[in-house]
Amino acid sequence: MAGLSCANPPVAVDRGMLQPAVALAAWTFVMWLWMYATRLPAIRRQGLKLDPAVPPKDLMAALPANVRWKADNYNHLWEQPTIFYPIVIIAALLPGTGAADLGLAWAFVALRVAHSVWQATINAIEVRFVLFALSSLVLLALVVRTWVALLA
Repeated sequence: MAGLSCANPPVAVDRGMLQPAVALAAWTFVMWLWMYATRLPAIRRQGLKLDPAVPPKDLMAALPANVRWKADNYNHLWEQPTIFYPIVIIAALLPGTGAADLGLAWAFVALRVAHSVWQATINAIEVRFVLFALSSLVLLALVVRTWVALLA
């Protein structure tokens, strides 16, 4: 769009700050693959008939718990990370963010991956809760730091 001028200069993007978001998105697809790699064989073993008249939750309830855990975690990766993705993008656009924010972003990703692996394999709820709570606190810290940088 030649001829258009902009009152503000272009915004610099901290591409490093975007890497944790891409890593978590990639991890979500790892869980997606793991979910179907266990779910489809289990459906065949159980002889389940995929009937559109039966609610999906009812169909999947017939599967073994360790198969359902992968799907449960895949669904969890569509919940709290929906806060993480825009915050990381905002932080990447702000001049007031830095190494501490990048560390928080990577810590959130690491805790979510640990949460996924734990839930998909062992699923002891007490440990899973601790991983979730820690990741929530890390995300809260990142949100607060990004908000402060935005207001600066």
